[in-house]
Amino acid sequence: MQVVSGGIEEQTTQSLKNLKAVVEASGSSLSQVAKTTVFLKDMNDFVSMNKIYAEFFGDHKPARSAVEVARLPKDVLVEIECIAVASA
Repeated sequence: MQVVSGGIEEQTTQSLKNLKAVVEASGSSLSQVAKTTVFLKDMNDFVSMNKIYAEFFGDHKPARSAVEVARLPKDVLVEIECIAVASA
């Protein structure tokens, strides 16, 4: 895993691209995401992260939790996980 250079905007964008790839590889889609959890190194980055997050999901608004954590793997600024509904 390589960390993208830049700040919270670049890392949020990459995290969401990675999330989309995993969701689609499982046969689901972003419109089927029911909940996300956003882990932030610094809660002061919430507004910047939220702008990109809102653009990424568009009109679909999955439930979301956002928490500040002491440290993330590879010292990234943001990590995003989700629960998505899979087609039967």
